[in-house]
Amino acid sequence: MNHIKIFSPATVSNVACGFDVLGFPIDSIGDEMVVSKTPNKSLTISEISGYDIPTDINKNVATIAAMELIKFLKPTCGFDLKIHKNIIPGSGIGSSGSSAAAAVYAINKLLGSPLSKKELIRFAMKGEVASSISEHADNVAPAMMGGLVMVKSVSPLNIIKLPTPSELFCFVLHPKIEVKTSQSREILPEKVSLKDTTLQVSSFGSLVHALHTEDYDLMGESIKDYLIEEHRKKFIPLFDNVKEVCLGLGSLGCSISGSGPSVFALTRGVEKAKEINASISQLYKKSGVDFSTYVSKISGTGVRVLS
Repeated sequence: MNHIKIFSPATVSNVACGFDVLGFPIDSIGDEMVVSKTPNKSLTISEISGYDIPTDINKNVATIAAMELIKFLKPTCGFDLKIHKNIIPGSGIGSSGSSAAAAVYAINKLLGSPLSKKELIRFAMKGEVASSISEHADNVAPAMMGGLVMVKSVSPLNIIKLPTPSELFCFVLHPKIEVKTSQSREILPEKVSLKDTTLQVSSFGSLVHALHTEDYDLMGESIKDYLIEEHRKKFIPLFDNVKEVCLGLGSLGCSISGSGPSVFALTRGVEKAKEINASISQLYKKSGVDFSTYVSKISGTGVRVLS
């Protein structure tokens, strides 16, 4: 192959109780990228459409990740990227992670797939540093691998795929305002209480058990954030109202996706997710903020070839 077209999904990270540890992809929105081999050993971005992102290869998360992979694989050719951004930067649904995952996956494919998806994650993580000033994998890992993913550690990298119950669906509200990941990290406290930490750890453990046993009631008791949500919700218009409506309509849990401003709710079955979508859409019109909503089954495949 000399060129390849890739779809890389948006992702929900943290999943309430799993800060920097849990994430999953949504299949209803993602970035598209066409990557082509070039005869000279260069890396270029010849086209960007959709939303505005840097064209400088030293500032674009996709090419930063790609450069790390190229250093390792040492190909005899170069690569050109055409990027179509469907995910708004700063949306909280893994815009940078999607781009980074797409770039390294495409280049690896064009070179005959010498590395596995799991091996590619450490290169994609390098792109995240450009947007969040830290290496974290809870967006790039689910974007790459699909399904519910747990990041046990980043050094050494240890990624674990968790079971994805068949009836688990996701609703996402995306207010079209930008919240920079770096900014949303700066407001977090350096110390948290022992009580809240205990509650968070017990919620995380019970959620993992609930996923293995498909215990939806236990999922509903577990999808809670005792550490991060209260600090970041101030950036999200009508957050408390949105959460109240989602829980009142029977969602399993509702919290902030990534660093915000997107909000997610997990449901048992698609009909419940559609019901929440309709109600939240009506509610959010009162905010005066432009927004999009998505209803999706959790993607089991992650980044993939379109053509």
